[in-house]
Amino acid sequence: MHLVLVSSLVPVENPSSGFDIANRAVLDGLCALGHRVSVIGYLQPGQSVAADGETYLLGELEVANAKVGAATKLRWLATAVLNRTTLSSAKMLKAGRRHVETLLQGLQPFDAIILNSVQLPGAFSAVFQKHPTIYVAHNVEADSALENAASASGVLERLLFRREAGLLEQVERQLTQAASAIWTFAEADRFGFGYAVSDRAAVLPLVTRWELPESGVERLPEYDLALIGTWSWKPNRIGLDWFISTVVPLLPADMSIGIAGQMPDVPAVAHSGLRFLGRVPDARAFVETGAVVPLISRGGTGVQLKTIETFELGMPSVATRASLRGIGEIPANCSIADDPVEFAQLLTGKVAQVRVGDRQRLSGATFHRAQKARLLATLERGLAGLAKPATAPARSLSNEQAAPPMKKKSGTPSHGFAVHEGGKLQ
Repeated sequence: MHLVLVSSLVPVENPSSGFDIANRAVLDGLCALGHRVSVIGYLQPGQSVAADGETYLLGELEVANAKVGAATKLRWLATAVLNRTTLSSAKMLKAGRRHVETLLQGLQPFDAIILNSVQLPGAFSAVFQKHPTIYVAHNVEADSALENAASASGVLERLLFRREAGLLEQVERQLTQAASAIWTFAEADRFGFGYAVSDRAAVLPLVTRWELPESGVERLPEYDLALIGTWSWKPNRIGLDWFISTVVPLLPADMSIGIAGQMPDVPAVAHSGLRFLGRVPDARAFVETGAVVPLISRGGTGVQLKTIETFELGMPSVATRASLRGIGEIPANCSIADDPVEFAQLLTGKVAQVRVGDRQRLSGATFHRAQKARLLATLERGLAGLAKPATAPARSLSNEQAAPPMKKKSGTPSHGFAVHEGGKLQ
């Protein structure tokens, strides 16, 4: 088949955020099944386009609120209001409908469009839904926006999230009702768009990379506990605040805790062993510097990619139930607790075992192989519902129609779009 993958952010060579990792897993899976995949979207500055597939960039654009000034934020809001769209989709309108239509026309014939999350598909839904579609739901975005509204710190922020939630519900209803298949990343999200479409929904198990690297020399832990995330993303921050305010005070004073990742405002913490480390060069390597990994999600929807990465590494962990969304088989070295007291007790017990020489590490290869096999099978079932594949050769795009594709081994592309986490209002 010839498939067009439409995504606000195109899959990249070295994915770091959860959104990027999920994008790459979908692209790698489709290519592993032998399909031709053309990708349309923006590129995050500083990244390189993934080698697989043919990528057509829409231009350069920074969308993270934390990285732009007040004037840009006001312009986004004005665009959203004038176009009666979500703030996340308003940021996508820079490319222009005509340019997107031209790209699709030049890529025909194709069998279907894979609509990846709501941002870009929501901005140009009338264009994309002229064709057969499959919708990839990273989250139930309307529900997540409502959760963000409930935890908002100010009246304006609360109103903006509520507005976003109402519009997202409309967009998600439109995208799911028109799709021949819906792919989610968590079992609960299969029913998040209503039972009328749940029979067309299936869960895509994820991997953080298509091939696991060879295991290196096991190092001694630098921290008793290691946590990493994009803490500027609201659902992540809710989990971190819960951990710091209710779990950390119950941990022994001699326990060392390393917290890495972007954090706009660092909370005050009395525990003497806690360190905020900011960005680290290698997220995976940092996780391995910990003896035990706390998995602390408390809300949101969709799968937690940090959970999958922890299980691929075979690291011992303590997880909330929300952190285990979308996970079929829970490794034996993962304990589950939602109560802060129990969570702290389990962490303390696991750290004590590591300190006396029991690392509790497992091989993550078995988990990784099972996830990948289930991912491929689910993709195949969803694609089987599409119409008969197109057989005519695809036309190449002229210079007047679009920029040349960024193809495999084509070198480093120009920089483009900026990251947003999970499609949420940031």
